This record gives sequence, C-alpha cells and structure tokens, in this order.
Amino acid sequence: MASEDVTFHSPVATPFKFSNRVLLKTILERGDGGLELINQRVIIGGWVRSSKEMKKSSPPPQLPERGSEEKKPKDVTCVEILQSRIPLIRTIIEVFGGSVSASRKKVETGDPAPLPPQPSTVYLLVTDGSSVATLQVVVESSIAPPSKLMHTGTSILVEGVLRRPSAGGKYAVELKAEKVLHIGTVEVDKYPLSKKRLPLDLLRDYSHFRPRTTTVSTVMRIRSGLSFATHSFFKDNAFFDVQVPTITTTDGEGFSKIFHVTTMGEKSEKEKLDTIYESEGVSLEAVKEAVKEKSNIIENLKRTESNKEALLAAIQDLRKTSELASQLEAREKTRSGTVLKTDKVDSSEDFFSGETYLTVSGRLHLESYACALGNVYSFGPRFQADKTDSAKHAAEMWMVEVEMAFSQLKDSINCATEFFKYLCKWILETCSEDMKFVAKRIDNTCVHRLQQILSGSSEMVSYKHAIDVLRKVANMRFETNLEYGVALTAEHVSYLADHIYNKPVIIYNYPKEVKPFYVRLNDDGKTVAAFDMVVPKVGTIISGSQSEERLNIISSRIKELGLPREKYEWYLDLRRHGTVKHSGFTLRFDLMVSYVTGLGNVRDVIPFPRSYHRANN
Repeated sequence: MASEDVTFHSPVATPFKFSNRVLLKTILERGDGGLELINQRVIIGGWVRSSKEMKKSSPPPQLPERGSEEKKPKDVTCVEILQSRIPLIRTIIEVFGGSVSASRKKVETGDPAPLPPQPSTVYLLVTDGSSVATLQVVVESSIAPPSKLMHTGTSILVEGVLRRPSAGGKYAVELKAEKVLHIGTVEVDKYPLSKKRLPLDLLRDYSHFRPRTTTVSTVMRIRSGLSFATHSFFKDNAFFDVQVPTITTTDGEGFSKIFHVTTMGEKSEKEKLDTIYESEGVSLEAVKEAVKEKSNIIENLKRTESNKEALLAAIQDLRKTSELASQLEAREKTRSGTVLKTDKVDSSEDFFSGETYLTVSGRLHLESYACALGNVYSFGPRFQADKTDSAKHAAEMWMVEVEMAFSQLKDSINCATEFFKYLCKWILETCSEDMKFVAKRIDNTCVHRLQQILSGSSEMVSYKHAIDVLRKVANMRFETNLEYGVALTAEHVSYLADHIYNKPVIIYNYPKEVKPFYVRLNDDGKTVAAFDMVVPKVGTIISGSQSEERLNIISSRIKELGLPREKYEWYLDLRRHGTVKHSGFTLRFDLMVSYVTGLGNVRDVIPFPRSYHRANN
C-alpha cells in the first residue's frame, strides 16, 4: 500500500475578527506559552504596564595599526598660517566693534558639537486586557523615542515578529518591534496610575482608570465569566430571559428604602422668574407701583392718539407687569400661610402623573411572565436608598431573579443550589489563569473554597434551629440580642457559616414579620416559606421564597402591613385569574463576584460603584 503524504500546518496567530491586531490571550495562554508562533509577524495593541531602557555602549575608537604612522616633515600652507593667526585677528575685530557669529565662533574655537542621543533598547510589558498575562515588546530607539513609550498607561500599536527572548527570563516569547503604528502618550503628573499599587479604596475615585490595573481587570474578566455562565445555565434549563422595568410604581419588598423618580425638581418658568426678581430685590409693592405708572402712560397715549405702535407696546408691557404682580402676590400669600399646604407632594403634574420609584426587586413583575411562560429569569440592576456604609452594600447592585410556575419552596432551593454550584464550576474551568492571579495576589484560599462547594453540600437549618444554635455559643456576644421573631442580622448568619458549620448554610421557615408580604404563609400561621443561602466570607448571597397564591391571604397581608392596596391591584389580578403555586429566588450577583475573588468590599467588584455620597462619574 502506497504511503500518503501528510502535510502538517503550523499554528497561526489569528487576528481579532474586527481589527487587524492579535489578542494577547491567543498568544500567551497557549499550552506552550506561544512558542509554536515564533517567527510569525503580528500586530498587537495594548497599554504599557512597566518598562526599562538599556543603553547601548559606544563602539571603541579605531586605533591605527602598529607601524602605519611614519613621522614625516609636514608642509605648512598659507591657509594653515592664517588659521594659526585667527585668535589675533578675532581680537583686533572685537576691539574695533566687530562681531563673530556664534556658530562660526564655535567652529573656529573648536567647541564640540552636541552629541547625538545614545542608542538604546526599550523593553515594554504590554497588556491588552484579554488576559492577565503581559507580552514583552522590544523596541529600538531608532524606531520610536523611548521617552514617549515608557510611561505607565501609554497605549501602543506595534507590528513585529515573535521570537524567543534574547535575554532569557520567565517569558516564552517576546515581540521584536519593526514598526510602531500608534502611540497614545499620558500626562505623567496627572495620570493617577503612575504611582505604584494604589489601594483599592483610592482607586474608586478613578473608576474610569481602575480597570487598567491588574487586579481590577482580572476581577472584571471573572465578573464577565459569571455573567455569561448565568445566561448559559438558564438557557440550558429552559428558562426565558425577561427584562423587568427599572422604573416602577410598586415597592417590590413593601418596606424598602427606595429612590423616588421625579422631574418636579426642575423649576418652572414662574419659579425661575421669582428667583431672578428675589435676587434683584424686586418687591410686590414696587411692581404694583409700576403697574399704576404704566396704566397712566397708556391713558395718556390714548388721549393724544399718537403712535399706535407705542400704545400697543405699552399695553403688552403692562400685561407682563400685571402677571408678575399676580405671581408675587400668590407667593406672598403662600408664605404667609393663607394658602393651605399638605405634606404630601402633588405628583399629578409630574412626568408619570403619579409616584414612581427605581425598582428594588423585579420578582413581582416576573410572576406575571411566569404565569404565561412557565420559567423566567431577569438579570439587571436594582436600587436601594440605604445610607449604610456596609462593605456588602451599594446603592445600585445587580441581581439575578428567578420565578418558576407550578413550583414550591423545595424546588426553589434546589434550583438555587444547582445554579450556585454551576457558577463556581464555570469559573474554575474557564477562568483558571485569572483565578491563579487571584490566589496569588488577593485570596490564596479562593480555588479551594470553590472546589469545596462542588464536592460538598449545604447545611439545612430552620430559623428556629438557627436561633437555638446561636444561643448556645458561650464565648460570643452579638450586638443584637437573639429573640424569636426578630430578623437575623448579618453578624448572626455569618457566624453560622464561618464558624459553626464552615460551609454554606440554608436557613428556612422565617417568621412572617421579617419577610416581604408576598411570601406564602405556612400552615402554622406564624412562619413563611422563605429561605436564605449564607456562604462563608460574604454572608447572605441568595434569598428565595414560595409566593402566596391565595387571594384572601395575600390581601390580608397587604392590609396588615398598611400597604396602599391600589398599587398592588395588578399583582392581585394574578391571583384572581389562573393562579398557580410558584416560587423563585434572587442571587446578589455582585456578592457572588466578591465570594469568588475574596475581595471584602463589594464596591471593588462593581465597574462603577454608587454609594451614599459617592457617584463620581
């Protein structure tokens, strides 16, 4: 049998589909570190992380060969004689007021010309954000000025050839630059990242620059991975993605600190005029006096039957002045108390002609789609106007919210547990290089913590049992006393997960007083079908419940809590028409990123964090 020729194709560094540059990830995260791509020509772009310059030594002077010099008598020409007399001639010229040009003077006196810059080689560590790794780029000073390349944060686009590092070291390959296609310089004295290793809390003041740091860029790649994994999990499990409204008329929890949405803060034209006249010291009496004077002017113009245009202008002027007088008079009456005012703001003239809020939770809206599509989820920002400075809270946080028709509390717990494990597994399998950096620089237990989640199970305890366990802790005094019927604090639940069980804990069957109005009442009439998943280092990361499908009971709960029934009529309609048992949960996505990376403050894992008195851009 004749043998067939087999052609082997070398690996090729493929450019990014939407530009001509090659992503560093495709070079540096290969199994061989990029060795198979040596001698390939590529274009890469990125930002300088660090740099150094190596000066090249000057070539040694060429010495004449031995015996090549012979002492011979030298003929002296007239030119040489004149040159030898130049100092005397120059002195004579200067005495009689003459001058010698600076350039000629320098040549004649033999002063040395300025030396050309010494050639050098610049070594740049460049990152493009696609990977935690950096590529060493070698640029000769003859190609681009080192002074423009070397500052941290400088952006470059370079064409060159991949090769083995000339000086060895930890890098498998480096790029020998042949062309520098772009340089984006930085103003060193104003660029905040010129300083080495700014603390994370200071970086929050420069949220537009902080993703250029290795730590924040790594966290954001992990966050992106968790986001992709979220959509993958629900797609694989037959859920539909539903976008719930950010602006709503319903408080989804019933007792939240909410942001009001209004345009009433904008001044009307009348209010703007009032402000102007107040600043100029215009009083009501002065305006009334002006009305009288303008009326007299009009009467005189009418009697004389003079210029009709002047009469029309005077009448229009009087009308405006009279309107101003009326406005000032109304304002004076309001200030003096003759106009009744109520504490409640009249929102009928507002943009939505009613009270509206930034949504705290989308689960109520998801229920309407669960009652039509079956299994739904939503992934987006939720808002709470809580002035706390807690490291686990921000004013704007992203949530993954889930609602399933024809399901009960146990179904919600099972789905939440499987989803949580899926996220942990996804990160370990797809973000391994970023997790290595996290383990090295942030939290050396991060990988082990995620592996424990996959190999272990959560501890299931009732609210009552959790209270009993915490009461038995002898050497710990909690800030809030443990009493049945009182909400467990972050301190309580964290102690359960971090110290007593040392793994995730699921607490269920809470007292009805500590959970939202829509949670299903248990048969004992005292507890509700709700649960919280608490994990070490972070605290409560998932909260879920079975929703109350019985119209009479949820109506009683709304009345019991004093909620405005008219705002929940649409929600009650779901119980009136085709109601089913349904359940769901909320995963606090930002806290999930904190759990994976080990960062203690949730604001360090949010791209643009918003908190009390902090919204910089």
